[in-house]
Amino acid sequence: MVDYIKEIERLKKEKNAVIMGHYYQKGEIQDISDYIGDSLALAQYAAKTDADIIVLCGVHFMGETAKVLCPDKKVLVPDMNAGCSLADSCNADDFKKFIDEHPGYKVISYVNTTAAVKALTDVVVTSSNAKQIVESFPKDEKIIFGPDRNLGNYINSITGRNMLLWDGACHVHEQFSVEKIAQLKQVYPEALVLAHPECKKTVLTLADHVGSTAALLKFAVNSGKKEFIVATESGILHEMQKQAPDKIFIPAPANDSTCACNDCNYMKLNTVEKVYNALLNEQPEILVDRALAEKAVKSIRRMLEISAQLGL
Repeated sequence: MVDYIKEIERLKKEKNAVIMGHYYQKGEIQDISDYIGDSLALAQYAAKTDADIIVLCGVHFMGETAKVLCPDKKVLVPDMNAGCSLADSCNADDFKKFIDEHPGYKVISYVNTTAAVKALTDVVVTSSNAKQIVESFPKDEKIIFGPDRNLGNYINSITGRNMLLWDGACHVHEQFSVEKIAQLKQVYPEALVLAHPECKKTVLTLADHVGSTAALLKFAVNSGKKEFIVATESGILHEMQKQAPDKIFIPAPANDSTCACNDCNYMKLNTVEKVYNALLNEQPEILVDRALAEKAVKSIRRMLEISAQLGL
């Protein structure tokens, strides 16, 4: 039987490869990743790595982002079926029509989008930097924000802006149950509720702290509290528990969930065996049309530049 962990280490050295894993991946994937982080961190890692091969353990748009930033590197995604409901909610042709119908607007797009949408965008944001990047524009700037309406509404509420929002959402964050979170609060009355800004407003109203995946992790680790109800994709609990083993992390359930969790099925498609096969065969490979990539990279690099200036 193949010792996948041992073989992955061998192949990484042999091929000068690096594994980048998102916080929403299975724990076994996070444990073998050289770099682990949220979307902003993974983009920052990709932009500066000297590896020849990047194995991006996340979903398809993350692989595209890495490829756009590193056109001369080989970017692999262990399972090409790992899509994203939020990215799928914003078709590039429809988004272009929306932009054309609103001339004079700057376009800010969430990183959870295809390269084709990023090519239509002035600057990309992640949940880690969306507030700061929006505030870097003049207060009277007319802005289109897509595709996540929940994140857009949240940013509008904390910045006083009135951005025009595309009507998209993440199926995981959209499904958290206010009623079930309230029930958990009765069982764990001392627990703080941590919520990602992709959640609906009704969930965010219950939250003690709202932030990106990385921000929720940092808050939980540094907090003096011992119990947390976490309203984001449950993969982050693996790293939370690693960094704060003495604390209790309870995943917030979804409306239609029969289990006490809320997973992204796309994120969970990647496995250690698939990572091994990707490295061995150098497939499946993310390919992005050069002309499209040259347009898309401008909005991503703008995000990285602003983030660097703001110390993010």
